[in-house]
Amino acid sequence: MRAISRRGFLELAGVGATTAVIGPLHASAASKSLTVLHESSFIPPFDEYIKTTLAEAYEKETGVKVVYEVTAVGSLPTRISTIAETDTGADITMNGLLQVIQFGEKYLDVTDLCKEIGDKNGGWYDAGREAVLVDGEWKAVPFCNIGQLMNWRTDWFAEVGVKTFPQTWEELYEVGKKLKANDHPFGFELGHGFGDNHGWLYPLLWSYGGAEVASDGKTVVIDSNETARAVDFARKFFRDTMFEDVLGWTDVSNNKAWMAEQISCTNNAESILWFAKKNFPEIAKVTDQAQNPAGPRGRFHLLDSISHSIFNFSPVKEEAVAFMRWLMDPKQLGGWYAVADSYYQPLLHGYDNAPMWQVEPRNIPYRDAMTTAHLPGWPAPASRQMAESVAKYIVVDMFAKACAGASTKDVIKNAELQLKEIYRAV
Repeated sequence: MRAISRRGFLELAGVGATTAVIGPLHASAASKSLTVLHESSFIPPFDEYIKTTLAEAYEKETGVKVVYEVTAVGSLPTRISTIAETDTGADITMNGLLQVIQFGEKYLDVTDLCKEIGDKNGGWYDAGREAVLVDGEWKAVPFCNIGQLMNWRTDWFAEVGVKTFPQTWEELYEVGKKLKANDHPFGFELGHGFGDNHGWLYPLLWSYGGAEVASDGKTVVIDSNETARAVDFARKFFRDTMFEDVLGWTDVSNNKAWMAEQISCTNNAESILWFAKKNFPEIAKVTDQAQNPAGPRGRFHLLDSISHSIFNFSPVKEEAVAFMRWLMDPKQLGGWYAVADSYYQPLLHGYDNAPMWQVEPRNIPYRDAMTTAHLPGWPAPASRQMAESVAKYIVVDMFAKACAGASTKDVIKNAELQLKEIYRAV
């Protein structure tokens, strides 16, 4: 994402191709193949399922070979950028976070396809629509959210008299003080990772009524009493419930600390429980999950969406659209979701009561959190400017510097100056 903010956005490629490619797959496609680019999953069976079961079934049914190409975690934006700049490479790509906004000018308009998929699957969550709209067009097919929620040790919380997860940030703070005194501190990422920092800091900011930019998408509003209260809370939350190492943590750090039994609460995807069940069953038994606490303005969660886009320069756009239509059909889609134990939360209401949620009921809060999930930068609409703000860690660093000792006034003023520079031309 940082690389893209330096380069700026790619020039708009040809439009008007959509209506020509939404039709049925022609017989001439039988000798063709298409490539799907995906970031490596933290749930290995997920990648294996599409690489073998789904890809093989599709080739047998249509004659079109599907090549599932996996790239390392964190490298997806660079890979997409290279493909978009050279107009060569994969035909379909996975997107994370704000990549639809970054690369939307190189993606096919799939509005009609998404409407068709939504009609078949109970309709889309509002969060799914929020993640893929660019200038009123659906530039990707929403796939899922990878929720960032609270993971907590039920046994250690019970030691301080807590049997259910606290409902507010202040209540969680009071519990955290007791747990740190018992040598069971919290561990929330404050470094330059790509998920677990955003996963709690944006919702914390929103829950106090703070925001970077107003809903008009151009007015910087971060210097507010609401932001100040959120920053002041984060400072005491860090000081009294955590240890200093979290200032340098990235996304793997809290997972390692959890399995080493160093922390009693963190904000993470469902993968902590999934991994513990596979490798540390005793830890898994005392691991539970809960929605984020509420602040004075309510309860919020980060929308960390995954979607799929078709490059508008692909020589097999028709085959790519046909494959996405097939992949998102309940017959195929349900099995792909299920194999990951609800790590990927469907953005389609047709899966709200799917059997996958009963396989591990502790994951249900991830489903319920989607009604209060938003992209970074909310309530402003997603934009190139917001992508740049995330890439520069403006909100993360505002909180982290305060936790490291800087004054609330100084960290907010610094964030405001950076945001005004980014939004000056809007």
